[in-house]
Amino acid sequence: MAREHGSETKSGSFENRIARGVSLVDFNAPWCAPCRIQKPAIEKLAQKYSGRALVFEVNVDEKPRLAVKMGITSIPTLVIFSNGCELKRFIGLQRARDLETALEQALHASGRPGFGPKTRTPS
Repeated sequence: MAREHGSETKSGSFENRIARGVSLVDFNAPWCAPCRIQKPAIEKLAQKYSGRALVFEVNVDEKPRLAVKMGITSIPTLVIFSNGCELKRFIGLQRARDLETALEQALHASGRPGFGPKTRTPS
């Protein structure tokens, strides 16, 4: 699974990664026990949806400005984006089945004409 890390000067890389298609972003930290429990499910989703959706993690300790910009106040927080716009947000430990269902819905919806996001990402 890919990680979003590096200096805060690369702030545009996150936006570039979520700009096209469907993405599932796992905002977490290594010291967070629920985040560690969630990780195997996220890794399986990354493998299953390879080529269809981008699944990656963001360490909030390494990217604090991005965490603030995205309104991350609890971890793990998992966010599904479609073409750069937030569709759904999960806070806390989630069942893999629920995340998979949400990804399938986002992939299905993104292929329909007139598809529009429910929420925009904060600017």
